[in-house]
Amino acid sequence: MPNSRRDTLVSKYLNKDKHTIEAEMSFFDHLEELRWHIIRSVIAISVFTGIAFSYKEFVFDNIILGPKNTDFWTYRMMCHLAAKYNLEDFCVSKINFVIMNTELSGQFMIHLNSSIMLGIALAFPYFIWELWRFIRPALKSAERRYASGLIFFISLLFFLGMLFGYFIIVPLTIVFLGSYTVSTEIINQISLDSYLSTLGILSIGCGITFEMPIVIYFLSKLGFVTPKLLRSSRRYAVVIILLIAAFITPSPDMMTQTIVALPLFILYEISIFVSAGVAKNKARKEALEEEEYSNDRK
Repeated sequence: MPNSRRDTLVSKYLNKDKHTIEAEMSFFDHLEELRWHIIRSVIAISVFTGIAFSYKEFVFDNIILGPKNTDFWTYRMMCHLAAKYNLEDFCVSKINFVIMNTELSGQFMIHLNSSIMLGIALAFPYFIWELWRFIRPALKSAERRYASGLIFFISLLFFLGMLFGYFIIVPLTIVFLGSYTVSTEIINQISLDSYLSTLGILSIGCGITFEMPIVIYFLSKLGFVTPKLLRSSRRYAVVIILLIAAFITPSPDMMTQTIVALPLFILYEISIFVSAGVAKNKARKEALEEEEYSNDRK
């Protein structure tokens, strides 16, 4: 084989291996970058967890056990409405259950778990920011501009959902389930773990549920959802929302279910507005591209 031909083949294979190595290095560089984003997020969660762990009395007496006391803000507002509109059954004057601990390490583990839960909730905006920093280099300049405000809206909706869950869903659930009895001979003694799990699941669950407009935004960008589909499905959405409200609030009271369902209706309408905005931007972009194509052909 002539030297020139051999050198060409060798150079070809070397370049191929070089590109492969560069691609592998790029992949591992991305993994390394992701690892540091995760590490920084874990550090932020640890810091907030440590702060929550240090303020044990305030966290438990005022936040975690707050919905257990009749002087909680929600109960005071319910009694105020009951007095104003003559709704005697709407006022909460007594919560008939006792929280108890049955395990030796129970209170310490609950203290630790609740601190971690608060740490994750408080560090949520920072985690979203780190996630944004990781995916930002892969986006185009226009996509970066449109998505730059997502961190604020994702965090805002999450905290609004958590506040709604904590101040509305949790108290209503505690009043109904905590006071529900099948016989006067049975006393409700709720374990500390069960109480904390209910509070955490309902609060964080509502925070995630309030991300509906963000989810619709991405589904609309991908073409899976359109404003026409959302509008035509509104009647089905109403039924589903009412079922969710009935499931979340065990109380059969229609007023309570309406209070829970109303924010979900608003979120659905906001989702339609968001999807319409995405569709409008997509149509404008396609029109510009078609116009540029027509000008190039001329």
